[in-house]
Amino acid sequence: MKLAIGCDHAGYPYKDGIVAMLQSLGHFVIDFGTHSSESADYPGFAHAVANAVEQGEAERGIVLCGSGNGVAITANKHQHIRCALCWNEEVATLARLHNDANVIALPVRFVPEILAQGMVRVFIQTAFEGGRHARRVDAIACV
Repeated sequence: MKLAIGCDHAGYPYKDGIVAMLQSLGHFVIDFGTHSSESADYPGFAHAVANAVEQGEAERGIVLCGSGNGVAITANKHQHIRCALCWNEEVATLARLHNDANVIALPVRFVPEILAQGMVRVFIQTAFEGGRHARRVDAIACV
């Protein structure tokens, strides 16, 4: 799977580990940065990931920041993005099963790195359930 990832300085400590884990599983990762722990504004990174998913350059996206809220809010400004802020594997699974989320937002300051990697793993491995959920997902769009 082709995946896009981006984060600010708060998300940076987890990003490289997530990228390495994904690559070890055979996935191709487009890394939009940041590439250091120096202060960086999250919107640019979240927009880059959301654009890559919207334009079909990546199948799914991963965004990280301190609370996960800033990157989730930013990504969700894009019409065809359904970004889910997740804090455990069950929420990440349900985001895919029921919401067909195509971007996951991780709150780095509130979850351990091993859990963040686990959430990403289930997020990319879980298929959308469809059925009654498809009608609800279709109703999300503001067209």
